[in-house]
Amino acid sequence: MSATMTSPAKPSSKPASDRLFNFSAGPGVLADEVLRQAQQDIWNIDGSDIGILEHSHRGKVFDRVLAEAEADVRSVGNVPANFKVLFLTGGASTQNFMIPANLLPQGGTADYINTGYWAEKCIEEAKFYGTVHLAGSSKEKNHTFIPSQAELKFSPKPAYVHYTSNNTIYGTEYHYTPTTPAGVPLVCDASSDIYSRPIDVSRFGLIYAGAQKNMGAAGTTVLWIRDDVLERCNPKLPTMLRFGVHAKESSRYNTPPVFAIYVVGLVMKWVKKFEYAGKRGVEAMQVYNGEKAKLIYDVLDSSKFYKGHARPDSRSLMNITFRTPSEQLDDKFLKEAQAQRMDGLKGHRAIGGMRASVYNAFPKGGCEVLAQFMREFERKNG
Repeated sequence: MSATMTSPAKPSSKPASDRLFNFSAGPGVLADEVLRQAQQDIWNIDGSDIGILEHSHRGKVFDRVLAEAEADVRSVGNVPANFKVLFLTGGASTQNFMIPANLLPQGGTADYINTGYWAEKCIEEAKFYGTVHLAGSSKEKNHTFIPSQAELKFSPKPAYVHYTSNNTIYGTEYHYTPTTPAGVPLVCDASSDIYSRPIDVSRFGLIYAGAQKNMGAAGTTVLWIRDDVLERCNPKLPTMLRFGVHAKESSRYNTPPVFAIYVVGLVMKWVKKFEYAGKRGVEAMQVYNGEKAKLIYDVLDSSKFYKGHARPDSRSLMNITFRTPSEQLDDKFLKEAQAQRMDGLKGHRAIGGMRASVYNAFPKGGCEVLAQFMREFERKNG
């Protein structure tokens, strides 16, 4: 992999002059230096006179790209040695059925916590393989909160417990790691907040994350699986569905998503070098992301015009959801924000309103611009 990204990464206050502030919920914004490195390496990576899109997935250049990407994923998250790191295809949605196919034995029960749209998708797919026990839910209050540990009620012998750490549509996020019954693996869909803050990987049996929000470009899903959990997997599955096959073949049983893995590697290098408030890596990201989100939440907390969707104790630092007093004003807000070079703010159709997605690479300056715009819009329309 090209090694020109050597200096410490500093937070940017604004995008390149010809780019909008991209509040998209996914695929999400990438750091400018990642994009520029990718531009170069698409044409010619490592002086090979061939671009990354054209290299063989069995060649020496990609050998290095893959090895570095895995090493940096491990380094950024302090991933223990007894975990395999896999790069899979099909998006996180494929893991909705691949996980129960591997981990839910015939006649078994898996526990799920329902905190929104993506958790519900997981639950529906798991039902094809066994019984689903609902250990907790926020559905009765339109997914405005995260159930506390005390509110979780597990089944007697679950094969695993599954939760979604951040809910992009509703703007809620776990601020704790659930504790499972003794010996029961904890499984987490961390697609939209992975590496936005430190995480103790050792507490999990399996974590997975679609790369296109905080880890890279669409096309690969990164999966961390503990060795003892891998050994439990069902061996009587079609080859491409078996975690053990992908682990044995180091994510190259078939042609992997070469470019998507390459971008994950670039993003991980960027995160490792990121410096802010005297900290580095994910510790710096945690401080930076907290300050970014606070700029917008402060507007919501001081306003009688805007209404946030998430309960304050369950607010996401990645996806901030809110609305004005009417759909007509929501539409006006979005139109005027677009005119001021803020894109991707339209909320999901499930709840409407607005959604500001401020993943790791989103600049703090964009949050400042949005906060100022929100105050001015309220002054004119409140």
